[in-house]
Amino acid sequence: MALSGSDHWTLEDGTRHPTGYWAEEFVVPHSVFRAQGVDVVVATPGGVAPTVDQMSLHPKRAGGERKATAFRNYINSIAGELAHPMVLEHAVGHVADYDAIYIPGGHGPMEDLADFQPLGELLIQFFDTERVVAAVCHGPAGLLSANRPNGAWPFDGMHMTGFTDEEERLGGLADRAPWLLEDRLRERGADFEAGPPWAPHVVVDGNLLTGQNPASSQAATDRTLGELRVHDAL
Repeated sequence: MALSGSDHWTLEDGTRHPTGYWAEEFVVPHSVFRAQGVDVVVATPGGVAPTVDQMSLHPKRAGGERKATAFRNYINSIAGELAHPMVLEHAVGHVADYDAIYIPGGHGPMEDLADFQPLGELLIQFFDTERVVAAVCHGPAGLLSANRPNGAWPFDGMHMTGFTDEEERLGGLADRAPWLLEDRLRERGADFEAGPPWAPHVVVDGNLLTGQNPASSQAATDRTLGELRVHDAL
């Protein structure tokens, strides 16, 4: 699981919007994968301890007080692991040790993963060896870091989704954003498929799997598990 190491997103006017990873988008896959016997390694750029977006732990954003408490408790239960994640760069050239890469969202990836060259190298290695590449919500921003030596984007023309421009507007940050994820993915050549705002929506194209928003976390996790089983990884 490649997590953002950023605790902010720099907006168009230069101000820093506090963020990080979105709780549901991390907790759901991490807990489900572990429960299903998947060996999960959390990695960040430079091995920086990731920051949870505090808004994602607010009951109104988490889907109620019960879910917010459950997310917080789970994150606290693995605090030691999160304090010392693997250095993401160290995985470059070692994709044979892994069956999939999964990138949760939150606005953090917009700050550090979208142009993080080592992640781009990793994604190309996973993609070219037909390993699962999964990303949810703003996680697909990480896909933008993948550039072949000739400048080609490996995901050009592929069906995918991610946090939509409409959802960004509804969330209140679109007017202040330096760029929007849906726009940038389309510019790079993605065949972007937007579902209804805030509703679960997952798109699978070959070994690329993307989810639109936090509500897509469970479906994306289930589909990723399914893909791993198909590839006899479990």
